[in-house]
Order: sequence, then C-alpha cells, then structure tokens
Amino acid sequence: MGFSVNVKIIYCMETFYIFVVVVLFLLAASDLVVGVANDAVNFLNSAVGSKVAGFKTIMIVAAFGILIGSIFAGGMMEVARKGVFNPGNFYFDEIMIIFLAVMITDVILLDGFNTLGLPTSTTVSIVFELLGAAVAISLLKISHDPNALPLAEYINTTKALAIISGILISVVVAFTVGAILQYIVRLIFTFDYDKKLKYIGAIFGGLSLSLIGYFIIFKGAKDASFIPAEVKDWIAGNISLMLLISFVFWTVLLQLLHLLFKFNILKFIVLAGTFSLAMAFSGNDLVNFIGVALAGLASFQNFFGSGATDPHAFQMTALSGQVPTHGYMLIIAGAIMVITLWTSKKARAVVRTSLDLSRQEEGEERFGSSALARGVVRGSLNSGKWLKNVLPDSVRAKIEKRFDASKYNSRVAAMTNPPAFDLLRAANNLVVASTLIAFATSLKLPLSTTYVTFMVAMGTSLADQAWGRDSAVYRITGVFSVIGGWFLTAIVAFLVSAIMATIIYFSGSVGIVLLIALAIFMVVRTQRYFNKKEKTEEVETKRKVLDFGLMDRDELMKQCNSEVAGFITDFSRVLSSSVSALLSEDRKQLDEDLAESTGLHGRAKRLRKTSYHRLRLLEENSIDSGLHYIQVVDYLREMVHAVQYIVEPASVHVSNNHKPFTDSQKAEISEYIQQVERYLKLCASSILVSDFSNITEIINQHNQLNDINAELVKGQLKRLKSEKGSTKVSVLYLNIMQETKNMILDGLKLVKAQRDFVN
Repeated sequence: MGFSVNVKIIYCMETFYIFVVVVLFLLAASDLVVGVANDAVNFLNSAVGSKVAGFKTIMIVAAFGILIGSIFAGGMMEVARKGVFNPGNFYFDEIMIIFLAVMITDVILLDGFNTLGLPTSTTVSIVFELLGAAVAISLLKISHDPNALPLAEYINTTKALAIISGILISVVVAFTVGAILQYIVRLIFTFDYDKKLKYIGAIFGGLSLSLIGYFIIFKGAKDASFIPAEVKDWIAGNISLMLLISFVFWTVLLQLLHLLFKFNILKFIVLAGTFSLAMAFSGNDLVNFIGVALAGLASFQNFFGSGATDPHAFQMTALSGQVPTHGYMLIIAGAIMVITLWTSKKARAVVRTSLDLSRQEEGEERFGSSALARGVVRGSLNSGKWLKNVLPDSVRAKIEKRFDASKYNSRVAAMTNPPAFDLLRAANNLVVASTLIAFATSLKLPLSTTYVTFMVAMGTSLADQAWGRDSAVYRITGVFSVIGGWFLTAIVAFLVSAIMATIIYFSGSVGIVLLIALAIFMVVRTQRYFNKKEKTEEVETKRKVLDFGLMDRDELMKQCNSEVAGFITDFSRVLSSSVSALLSEDRKQLDEDLAESTGLHGRAKRLRKTSYHRLRLLEENSIDSGLHYIQVVDYLREMVHAVQYIVEPASVHVSNNHKPFTDSQKAEISEYIQQVERYLKLCASSILVSDFSNITEIINQHNQLNDINAELVKGQLKRLKSEKGSTKVSVLYLNIMQETKNMILDGLKLVKAQRDFVN
C-alpha cells in the first residue's frame, strides 16, 4: 500500500515538473519573439539606414545569418546554467523556481521596451534576472535554514561581476573604437569617396571581409558540433596564414570586379556585414532566449533520471559540468527568430530610434534637451576651440576639407527617399560591431549586441559630425535616455525577478499560474497600446507628403490643404465628443478624448518643427507662400490649444465627481457646440477643395456664433450671481465658451491665411 502511494506521489510530482518544463519552453518561445523584436534589429540599422538594397533583400540576408549563427550558439548556454550562480548549492525545486521567475520577468520586461520603441539589452536583462532570482532564493534559504551557506557561496560573484563589467566596458569600447575608426576612414575616403574607391576600396573591402571571416567562421567554428576536432585544431594553428590568404583573395577579387563590372564594393561589405552581424547576434544572444529553458530541461532530466524522490533534497551539481545542447533545438529557435524578424512591427519601431539619433541630416528630433546634454555640448565646443588654437591653420583646413559634406548633402536633398547616412559609415558600423561581438562570442562572454551596435553607431555619427550644433543637444539627450533605460533594465530585471521568485517560492503552482496569466495580460495590453499607436502613426503618414526635394508652391498648397482640413475635422470630432461625454458624465470617453487631444498637440508640434524644413526646400520665388504657410500652422496650433483647454478641465471635472450640468445648461451647450461643429465643417470643406467663394458665409457664421456665445455667457453670469448654480460648473461652462470663441476666431483667420496662400 505504501509503495502504491509513493508511486502516485512521484507520478504527480513528475507531472507537475513536466508542466513546469513545458511552461519554460513556451515562455522561451515568447521570449524569442519579444527579444528578437528588440535585439535582432541591431544588425538591420546600418543596412536599412544606408538603403543598401531593398528591404526584402536585407531581410533575406539577415535571415540566413540568423539561421547559420544559431548553430554556433551551443557554447554560450553555459552562462544560463552557471554563469551567475552556483547551481550545485541549490536544490532541484529551487533551480526550477529561479528559471521560471527569470523567463516570466524577461517576457514582460522586453515586451514593455518594444512597445515604447526603445532598444535594450537582452543580455543585461537575462543576467540581472538570473542574479535577482538567485539572490532572492538564497536569502530565503538562509532565513529558513540555520545550516545554510553564506550568500557569497550561492552567487558566482566573480563570474557575475566579470559579465557585468564586461558589458559596461563594451559601451565605452564600442563608442570609442567606432568614433576613432570612422574618423580615420573618413579622413581617407571623405564624403566624396567614389574616386578613392577605385584605388583603395578593394583594400578596405579585403580588410573588412577578412576580419568578418576570421571572427565569425574561424573563431565561431570552435563551438560547432558538426565540425571534426582535427579540423578545428588545424584552423586554430593556421589562423595567421588563413587571414593573409583571405585578405589577398578578397582584395584581388573586389578590385577585379570593380574594374570590370563597376562592382559596388561598399554595398557588398554592408550586406556581408549584415549577414555576419546577424550571425554573431544569433550565436551570442540565443542563450538569452532559450538558455534558461534548456537548463530547466537538463535539470528535469537529471533529477528524474537519478531516481531521486525529494526535489528539496537533490542538489543540482550536474549543472556545473558540461551539458550538450541539441542542434535541432537551436535550429528551431533560429527559425522562430527569423519569422519574428519578418513579421514584427515592434522590431521596426525600435529601429527608428537608432536611426533618428545617427542620421546625417538635421530635421525633426525625437528627444528634447537636458541639462547634462547641454553641458556636454558646451564642453565639446570649448575643447574644439582649444584644438583650433593648437592645430596649425593649414592642418585644420585640410581636415575640414576632408569632412566637407556639402556635396553629399546636396545629393541627398535631391532624393525623394534619402538614406540616413552613406554606405561608408554603414560598412564601418557593421565591420566594427560584428568584429567586437564575434570576438566576445568566441570567448564565451555574453557581450550585449544592443550596446555594441548602438554605441558603435553613435560613435561613427559623432566622428562624421552628424551631431551639428542644431542637433547635438537633442541627439546626446537621446543617447543618455537610451543608456539610462539600460541601467533601468538592470535594476528592474533584478527586482522584478526577485519578487517573482519569492511569490513562486511561497505559492507554488497557484503562483505560477497567476504569474503566467499576468504575463499574458501585460503582453495583450501592451499590444493593444502599440496597435493604437501604430494606427495613429499610419494616419499621420497618409497625410504626410515627403519633404525631400524642391517643393514648389502648388505641391506645398496640396499638402497644406490636406493637413489643415484633416486637423480641423479632428478638432471638431474631439470637441463634440468631449462635450457630449462631459454632459453625460462618461469618464471613459473623456479619457479617450484627452488622449486624442494630446495626440493632436503632438502632431501640431511636429508640423511646426517640420514647417521650417519645408520652407528651406521651397523654391526661392515662393517666399510669400511660405509666410502664409507659417501663419496657417500657427493658427492650427492655437486651435489645438483651445481643444486641450476644453477637454482637460472637463476630464478633471468628471473624474472628481463634481456636480453635473443642469438640464438648461446641457441644452444650451449642446445646441451651441452643434453650430460650432457645422462652422468648422464648412471651414474644412472650403480649405480641402481650395474654394473660398463662400468666405462671406463663413464670416457671417463666425459673427453669429460670437453673438450666441456672448448671450450664453451673460446668462451663465446671471445664474452665478443668483447663486442658483454650482461654482465649479459655472467656471467650466465659461471656460468652454471662452475656448470655443478662440477656436472659431482662429478658424476664420486660418481660412483667410489659406485663401491668401492659394491666391
């Protein structure tokens, strides 16, 4: 009878841990999706930014790199098992708690960063999640067991500190190396590099491709299970010879191709670099996504294969040794990564952040300015003045000539869809980043691909003088914001993973189910938010005409008509919806209207910034049109402010549960807002078709609305004096009257400015 009971207990326990392992792999698959959406785009930035080829071509090259790189990832799995903590000092059930906490945290954390469109590091997140969960379980062991070991015995402090310091050092190294090498390369080739490529382009290409081949193929081959040991030994003993042969081969081949077929050497380097960086990414970062799940599977197999029955008494010393990784699992993981790369919209949102900060041209900046960035810019300017005084005038003039980008900027300005930067910088980005990442991979160091690729791109941007005085403070603020997000990643990953581990430790299977449900809920909510954000951006994109190339008055007029009519229609809709929600005390609708009015404000602000860029591209004989265009944009902003000043107080009023409007007040405002809506619709239709023959009717409606407004204000003031109404309701009522009065006045001014612009 006792044996039968024990068998049932073991069966139930095995079923439970099978469930845990399945959950780990499901979370690993989810982690692949959210992780690749953030991290894998790092190797797309240079190719996409330089527009080296069509997007599909770039994706195909990257996909092959990922699939091949996944085969070389086996050696990196050691980090997930024993790189941060000492598994031999933990029991089986504790190890599984750590792994579950890490995977749940990673999915939630990375998805949040993806939704915000910010690049973060999957390496940093996984290291600090492992550290946080392991510390939490260690502290619980110490608090419950008087014979427990000191905390330092549970955590692999030496290795963890080496990993963390290596990741942080990589930030400085990547930025510095990227800036120095780009400075040297630009001095040699300049921005007008076509002539130089005829003579020394093949040497640059041979060196670049040799470095890529050395670190990716020769170093990476050490961990490939399908390559015989004797072949690996031969490669290791003949690296110098292979490097020399590779350099000579590529140099001669590229030179011949360029002379005979006008072969574009830089394009080939960028595509080869994209392939190599994708391969390095897959080999280096695959551990971040599936390493924990594979370690969980190895723990499960070790525990039940040993015949042990008590998960709280079985020490996981087996994880301290070598555990083979099945190749088919790596290939499956690589396939998931490729599919995600093709289908994820969040991946492309993260790309935009890096490109915005590294593009060569000025324009609308995504980030604002900060005191720290302003200090850095001032310090740089002072250093530049000092260098100018030190360097001889002749040397300084030669250097400035090598960095003269005026011809390049003229070519870019004439393009309808220009690149963010040229092929030379893109090639250097990829060569430097892939070399650093592949080198770290060969040493089994979990260096962050995000940090390296991002900081290399920032360093090359600095060397290329892409951060001019009009953009430097915003770009540097953006860089600091991203780096600050990286530190936030580490702190949040540590704390959240520790909390997750503690919850699972005390609640068991119930806690696991609840936390998984929480992860699903968070991912669904962020996806809804992202979809809504994408829809808004798509609508704006449809309204937007490309700003590049010379724009004559007729083109600007068409663009202005579409934008202005769209804005007025949106004003009218938000105004009507918010007042209706106020009168019916619909808080949810008011929240939506408030969000939309904030979006309108952002759109108007961006339109104001880009208006000067458009005017700069106007033909010289269109100056008068430009002045009217600026007036139109200014009136639009004033109308946006009026809408906001109506929606925000209305939302506060309903949220605070203040007294509602009386029936008579509701009737007055409803009728008045309907007339305002008809007036705005008339303005929008006139502008859209550029027909201002009804300008007299618009003026008459404006005057009538002013008269109605004045009567309503008098009536409300009488109520206020007679103390028959609520003070807060009266203030809100009068605020609506004042802001709508401003709106209809600005609407009339806008129509007149648009009429002058058209005529």
